[in-house]
Amino acid sequence: MISYIIRRVGQAIIVLVGVTIIVFILQHLLPGSIARAIIGPRASALQIAAFNRQYGLDRSLPIQYLSFLNQLIHGNLGYSFKQNMSVDAIVAHDLPNDLLLVGASLVLALVIAIPVGIIQAVKRNGMVDYVATGISFVLYSMPSYLLGLLLIAFFAVDLRYLPAEAPQQPTITGVLSDPAGLVLPIATLTLITCALFSRYMRSSAIDSLAQDYIRTARAKGLGQVAILFRHLLRNSLIPVVTLVGISLPGILTFGLIVEQLFNFPGIGLAYFNAAVDGDYPVVFGVTVLVALVTVLGNLFADVAYAILDPRVRYD
Repeated sequence: MISYIIRRVGQAIIVLVGVTIIVFILQHLLPGSIARAIIGPRASALQIAAFNRQYGLDRSLPIQYLSFLNQLIHGNLGYSFKQNMSVDAIVAHDLPNDLLLVGASLVLALVIAIPVGIIQAVKRNGMVDYVATGISFVLYSMPSYLLGLLLIAFFAVDLRYLPAEAPQQPTITGVLSDPAGLVLPIATLTLITCALFSRYMRSSAIDSLAQDYIRTARAKGLGQVAILFRHLLRNSLIPVVTLVGISLPGILTFGLIVEQLFNFPGIGLAYFNAAVDGDYPVVFGVTVLVALVTVLGNLFADVAYAILDPRVRYD
């Protein structure tokens, strides 16, 4: 297990280095040059030369890449000249809001999807299974912006129970001071994520119910509840763990559309605004950060396999 983790960490480092190379190349493929893209199209030749000299852009490409890599290793994701602050500060400011939005929706989706998937498997091809399957297909195939608009139209416009806009305070304490504004954004993400998780949970539970250890447990006289929680649940969670690991980068990006729709102050909205405004340091810095979280999420899923299923061995 330890040797496998070491190999996976080595593979992760290679992937991250590859991502940094791609991001570095994309920076140098910006129209005109990095300096002109940041300073603006009206920058003079003297201003561009001074900018290149100040930030080492007049050096050779290998030297520039090593300098870029060294900054990333030390946690420097870049500097936004348009916002006059570092990308690190932007991420640190908006990350708590994303943790609240996406984290809450992920936890709620798991709490709902796991029992729903098990119930569907136990009552396979019954009315409950058909209804839950139909709802899951509709929600999973529906774009998040469409579902969000439908929720806004029904709960905010027609019934006027909830606000159509998320809390506008930039800090986590300010966001928590308006819990009603969080309901629709969290509900939008929860419903879509729950639809995906429940389908995987159902399929995995159906497969587990056909295994010999389930039949043996029944032959020993164990009750249905004991079989489901002591034998079925743990082994059926393995595919869901993969989804959770893949969903970890969503803390930074999955809520992008929802944050834009509800005007929620998070990294997703900051990333979208940076792309629209041409704030390239923010775009590239968040891209590298998302790659790091993606690799860590996959590593988490691989390690969780062996914890959930002792039969899993990495050779």
